[in-house]
Amino acid sequence: METNHSGFDEHRVIHSLKHYLPAQAPLKDFVHHNTLHSFQDRPFFDAIRSASQVFGYKVALALDEYRAMYSSGQISPVVLKKVIVGHKGEARLESWLEKLLQKPYPATGTPRIGSLRSTWKKQYHIDLDSLVHPLLFRILCSYLDQGIAIWGFPVTNRTFLDALREMERHSFTSFFRTRRARRLLLDGTPSISELLALLVGDEALYETYLFDGQFAHQGWSGMVSAIEDGPQTLLDRRQLSLHDLITFELLLEIDALDAHFGTQWQPLSQKLAHKPTDLFANAPVTERDEVLMMWQEAFEWSYYDQVLAGIQQNKLARKQTLGKSFQALFCIDDREESMRRYLEQLDPRCETFGTPGFFGVEFFFQPETGKFYEKVCPAPVTPKYLIKEQGRTTKKQKDVHFNKHAHSFYSGWLISQTLGFWSALRLFLNIFRPTMSPSMASSFRHMDGAARLTIEHKHQHAPENDLQVGFTVPEMADRVEGVLKSIGLVKNFASLVYVVGHGSSTINNPHYAAYDCGACSGRSGSANARVLCYMANHPQVRVLLHERGIDIPDDTQFVGALHDTTRDEIAFFDDQALQVGNREFHQLNRQTFAEALDLNAKERSRRFESIDSSLTPEQIHDKVKIRSVSLFEPRPELNHATNALCIVGRRAMTKGLFLDRRALMNSYNYAIDPDGHYLLNILKAATPVCGGINLEYFFSRMDNQKLGAGTKLPHNVMGLIGVANGIDGDLRPGLPSQMIEVHDPLRLLMIVEHYPDVVLATIQKIPAVYEWYSNNWINLVAVHPETRALYVFKAGDFVDYYPLTDHLDAVADVEPLVESNGENFPVFILS
Repeated sequence: METNHSGFDEHRVIHSLKHYLPAQAPLKDFVHHNTLHSFQDRPFFDAIRSASQVFGYKVALALDEYRAMYSSGQISPVVLKKVIVGHKGEARLESWLEKLLQKPYPATGTPRIGSLRSTWKKQYHIDLDSLVHPLLFRILCSYLDQGIAIWGFPVTNRTFLDALREMERHSFTSFFRTRRARRLLLDGTPSISELLALLVGDEALYETYLFDGQFAHQGWSGMVSAIEDGPQTLLDRRQLSLHDLITFELLLEIDALDAHFGTQWQPLSQKLAHKPTDLFANAPVTERDEVLMMWQEAFEWSYYDQVLAGIQQNKLARKQTLGKSFQALFCIDDREESMRRYLEQLDPRCETFGTPGFFGVEFFFQPETGKFYEKVCPAPVTPKYLIKEQGRTTKKQKDVHFNKHAHSFYSGWLISQTLGFWSALRLFLNIFRPTMSPSMASSFRHMDGAARLTIEHKHQHAPENDLQVGFTVPEMADRVEGVLKSIGLVKNFASLVYVVGHGSSTINNPHYAAYDCGACSGRSGSANARVLCYMANHPQVRVLLHERGIDIPDDTQFVGALHDTTRDEIAFFDDQALQVGNREFHQLNRQTFAEALDLNAKERSRRFESIDSSLTPEQIHDKVKIRSVSLFEPRPELNHATNALCIVGRRAMTKGLFLDRRALMNSYNYAIDPDGHYLLNILKAATPVCGGINLEYFFSRMDNQKLGAGTKLPHNVMGLIGVANGIDGDLRPGLPSQMIEVHDPLRLLMIVEHYPDVVLATIQKIPAVYEWYSNNWINLVAVHPETRALYVFKAGDFVDYYPLTDHLDAVADVEPLVESNGENFPVFILS
């Protein structure tokens, strides 16, 4: 933010505001991102210190928490000393160790944001927020409403200010209590500068005042900014801008002041005791800041060191087994780490891979009963293709008491006395016997597995809204080649290759999109799995792949599937088309998947207080399914909680390790990609996606009130676009406490198996990717593919890393671990 006030430029200030405001999209497109993205051009610890000073965010754990973890052994004394020596030198080790362990530090001062605006309370004795925000939020919510309201906003085909102006002209009542604000609106849109001249007076304070005002409700302002930049995020679009929001809010403030004081009140600058500090002025690094930085690094590297030691000590999977029983492609999602581990445990001859869950096929999907297109690829990608569902065999269920007739006076009264009674009884019974209902968001309902998909582009397929319906054969071959080469599956194909997308089922959870596949823009990956399988099974595609060095045997068939990560259920698609021999193998594999799902449900249950993890896997699985449909369960699934790693390399590097569902895993074979071409594509996607997942959990855990959403129990859905506490509250960005309460806030460690010089050259090719690593928002380690030597990325280069952990415990069976406790486990060697 510039501090030269030679002239107020409202366009520059609004641009700056949009940069710093939260960037969370509406609920239907809830995709994880770096909460403090606006500071990402600075080194991590400098950035979070600035964010704390300016906005008052809590960006580190309390000193007592770090010290308690040190006492319990979660933070290694050896690692802590290494961190101190790295920053302060050997000679100052003891003095700084004393500071970290014993010295008390007072709490930091008040944040800079809001200090100017607080003058209204201190000097004028008026609370503008309580007078303005309730009305402002209600009007905004009504204007943006996506269908939750019984009566819609009267004017929706105009800009926000034009709509308000038309309503003001033709209504018996007014948004305002006084004449001046009403006249300013009706006589033409006043400039922000003109309104600030009335409210503030001193042009040098305008920018700070706007920041104070918008960050007094950063959730609503951030949502307006996000909608302005991406109007397609609303199905029922609105013409709204941050400029219009600011203008209307300033008018409401003038109206509130006129109603309280008349028109003779003085601008805020006239009673200002002293000029506030520039929001983004540099501030010295305090000793407390340094202590917290070293504690956080020691916390992170105490875990990282175990993982890296495990990679070097792991010997279980170094021998490759020939003759695969089946192969399975999963999303890189950390929830699939345990699923893959159990499949490999139950069938040692199977082979599993990880790749982003849209499986390299980017398109819009339109269910047969859907009015709108659904993007099922990463959020930054703009697809040029449309896949349509046809011949759906199932109809969407409906609850009879959810109908429009309940909105009228007479029928509403009748329905409340009849269906309303039975619905209340049903709700009561659901407490004791939860069941699936039409209101449940089920991953299996996203696509009908028996329906046809228009995957192959035909000449008779006319474009729809500038989108090509289906893919041509060369386009299909390109995408299959890209996926198979990126994960290293180019030979030794099994007779069955499963492509397993994932999704989630939940009820009474506004953040449901955050539980589905992030690579599919917060939607189920079922359609993507089917599409890739169709392409890979296509005879003409296989001819093109043969010319490109990928020989898929004739008896190899790809089968799509969907793993519901909440219920631990799986559905297979198009398996009726399997050859006779493969059909028999498939039946055996189905049983393997079923047993793995039972074991997976048991491992997940150790985090759930309401389930006894000592029960059998089958018994626990039944309880997990019931839990998923309970209206009264605020945490049916913990999603990415405890994520800490992203591993890019061959499965052999980690197959012998127990990583406790904390690793996102992207398969990659350096031998197929000596120059890092496919590695670039992987890191280009994995860096912002996995880094965004990690940092949204990190900051939501550090400060759940300002950077997270607080507890979900009092959340109220606002217009189907966000959640707030009560009917007049600010929108809550970030994640609710029920998603992060077991999360250890560690920055992501990206582990890449390739030669360090190749990894360095790869990340330097794209500045936006390199920024994540050069500024340490993600930590990076390269693993030498032949020697397993380790290299950590520091100050623009890779340096040798030697793990401090010389021994890891070995376990033959993780089931006793699962039954023991619900805390995070250290890394174990699987024997």
